[in-house]
Amino acid sequence: MHSRAARPVLAAITAGATAALGLTGCAAAPDPDTVTVLNSATDTAEHTKNQRFFDRCARLLGLRVEQLSVPADQVSSKALRMASSHSLTDILELDGSELPQFARTGGLRRLSDLGVGASGFSRSATSLGSYRGDRYGVARAANSLALYYNRDLLAKAGVTPPRTWDELRAAAKKLTGGGTYGLAFSASPDADGVYQFLPFFWSAGGDESRLDDGKGEAALGLWKQLVADRSVSKAVVNWNQQDVNDQFVAGRAAMMVNGPWQVPVLAAQKKVDWAVAKIPVPETGGKAVSPIGGTVMTVPKSDDPDREQNAAKILDCLNTPKNQLDWGQATNNVPTRTAAARTYAERNPKLAAFAELVSTARSRTARVGTRWPAVGDALSGAFQSVLTGRSSPEAALQRAQRQAAAGK
Repeated sequence: MHSRAARPVLAAITAGATAALGLTGCAAAPDPDTVTVLNSATDTAEHTKNQRFFDRCARLLGLRVEQLSVPADQVSSKALRMASSHSLTDILELDGSELPQFARTGGLRRLSDLGVGASGFSRSATSLGSYRGDRYGVARAANSLALYYNRDLLAKAGVTPPRTWDELRAAAKKLTGGGTYGLAFSASPDADGVYQFLPFFWSAGGDESRLDDGKGEAALGLWKQLVADRSVSKAVVNWNQQDVNDQFVAGRAAMMVNGPWQVPVLAAQKKVDWAVAKIPVPETGGKAVSPIGGTVMTVPKSDDPDREQNAAKILDCLNTPKNQLDWGQATNNVPTRTAAARTYAERNPKLAAFAELVSTARSRTARVGTRWPAVGDALSGAFQSVLTGRSSPEAALQRAQRQAAAGK
């Protein structure tokens, strides 16, 4: 989905699966007119939605599409097992953070070699599907993080949506009381917490390739201050992103950091009148830098060029402006074509902040590539140690850099 780490891939490759992915061979289905897809659409509604779009394209091309869906945290290991038995699907849909691990094996086709269209996509979306300058995956929609707020609670407290860190801290203090915290975010020791920390870390100038350069310390300091002010619950070290949304919907948080995947739940409830703003930045005039999240569709190498071309045709069709826009509407994610994203923002003004953020968001793997899993683990250790009072921001990031460099 939006923030899943790539540890299963890294572990498997380290164990010798590189060769297996490079020998993808035959696809799972022998029918030459059937394109097979491995993805994580195990939810019935999501699977059905996916199939509707696949069928839309398949009918135009005289093809059929069959999905094999497994839980998100099992896609990478399933793909490697299938690769080793020469039965990998024609299309492999991965979390964007996992793509470098697979591309490094040499088992994926460069999309340029297959003629898959590259124009009109946002720079951030192109980065999400790229490895060492080559495009291996295409995302038809993407997501990021923003600040949700409870309109009624802010109005009652006379607070406007904060735009800077000082305003965020002041607003969170004013909104705290009567069983409600001013702000909620996830600081869990996993991909959810890391994903939520990155907008603060990056907006402060933090560099994931040099965790100890001092620039990211302010972000840790802000999170520490918010907890010390009692404007944020100490329990955030255990909350995932769904827990954060639950707190917000229950009225126990006036603001929260979260993504557009929460919109279906928020839209279905009647307790909270909510709106979305950009995540505050350190100072007025600063640029909000959020992570781009989502899945990318790739084409594994095969000994059958016709199958690869059929897969490429499906990808091109799924990513026409109309299909991207329709898919974005169906999933509350932002189209990755810039023109479609603008239309999406016009049609969904409540989510316009996401459309703007996604166009400038950063890929987690753009700077560190296959080292991202180790960097992500190091960052989670840093904010966990700071929020639980075991370390200062400076010491935490120095230790995190050593940990990331060691790849542990």
